[in-house]
Amino acid sequence: MCRFLVYKGRNPILLSDLILNPTHSILTQSYDCRLRLDVRRPHNGDGFGIGYYTSPLLSPEPCIFTSTTPAWNCVNLARLAKKTTSSLVFAHVRATTTGALSESNCHPFSYHSLMFMHNGHIASFQTIKRRLVSALRDEYFLMVEGSTDSEWGFALFLDTLHSLGVDPKSAPPEGFGHQKLREAMLGTIRRLNEFFSEAGVTEPSLLNFAATDGHSVVCTRYVSSRDDEAASLYFSSGTRFHEYKEGGFYRMERHDRGQDLVMVASEPLTFERGDWVTVPTNSVLTINKQTVLIHPIKDQYYQSDPSYRRSMKFAEEKGMVGRGPGDELPATEADGQLKSQLENSASQKLQALVSAA
Repeated sequence: MCRFLVYKGRNPILLSDLILNPTHSILTQSYDCRLRLDVRRPHNGDGFGIGYYTSPLLSPEPCIFTSTTPAWNCVNLARLAKKTTSSLVFAHVRATTTGALSESNCHPFSYHSLMFMHNGHIASFQTIKRRLVSALRDEYFLMVEGSTDSEWGFALFLDTLHSLGVDPKSAPPEGFGHQKLREAMLGTIRRLNEFFSEAGVTEPSLLNFAATDGHSVVCTRYVSSRDDEAASLYFSSGTRFHEYKEGGFYRMERHDRGQDLVMVASEPLTFERGDWVTVPTNSVLTINKQTVLIHPIKDQYYQSDPSYRRSMKFAEEKGMVGRGPGDELPATEADGQLKSQLENSASQKLQALVSAA
C-alpha cells in the first residue's frame, strides 16, 4: 500500500519543507513507513509523484513530476523540492498492488485542472473492471494511460463529476466548489459499491482517495465494511509549519486560533502528537480555503454508534494499520512512543539523503 500527503495553504510552502526535511517526511515514509506491517514488501519504493499548482497566469493545470525511481534515491526530487514553492501540493509514494512499475502508474493523476491520488486498493478489481469501464463516457475511458485500479477510480470520479452537470475540462476561475467535489467523491464510492454488489465481491476495499481542482480538496478515509478499520489518515492545521529544532524536527504552530494551512497525510510528519487529528473511518474530509469539514459517509457500511470498535484484522492482513501510535494510548505514553519512533528514523533519513547526493 502507498502513502500520500496533501498540503493546502494560504501561502506557498517550499516543497522540501514537506517532502524532504521533516523527520518523518513523505520521503522517509518511502523507506521507513511506521504504519505498514507488510514484512514481505516493507517499502514504498515503486515510484513516487509530486503534483503542485503554480501561478494561474501560467496555467490552471498542475505541474506533475513522477518517477519509477524510489523517492529516497532520486537526486532530481531533492533539487526540485529545494527550489519550488506552492500553496497546494499532492505527494505520493507507491507500493504496487495493481499495475506494473511504470511512470504512467505513478500518482497523482491529472485531468486538466483536477488531480487525484489513492492509498489502498479496489478489491477484486479485475472482476469489476468490465462493469466500471462500460459505465464511463468515452472521454474518461480514453484518458486512462496506465493500468492501476486507482487511475480507473479517477476516471470514475471524473465521470461522476460530469453527471453532476459540470464539465471536468472547464473549471470556473474559483474551481468547481467543495460541495460539488464532495458530492462527486461520494458518488464515486457509491458506484464502486454497486459494482461490487453486482459482481458478488465480498472482500472489503480500502478507498483513501484525495482529489482537488486547485482550489478545494476532498479526501476520504473509507473501507467497504461495517466491521473493519480503514487505512490510516490524519490531518493537521495551524498558522505555521516550521523546523523548531535542527535535524528535521518540525511542528505546527497555532496563533489566535488561526488556520492558514492544512495538511492531510497517511502518516504524521511530526512526532508532536497534538499536531495531528485522526480522521474517523468512513468519513469524507473537505478543505474549503483553509477550513476543514468532516462528514460521515452514511451508506450501508455506516456505524451510527460512535463507541463501536472496528476490527484491525483486515487492514493488518493488507500490511497496514488503521490506527497509528497514540490513537489508543494515554497521551503521555503515546507522545513518548511516537517521538522515539520518529527520532530514531531521523538519522536513517539523513544517511539516505547523503547517499543519494
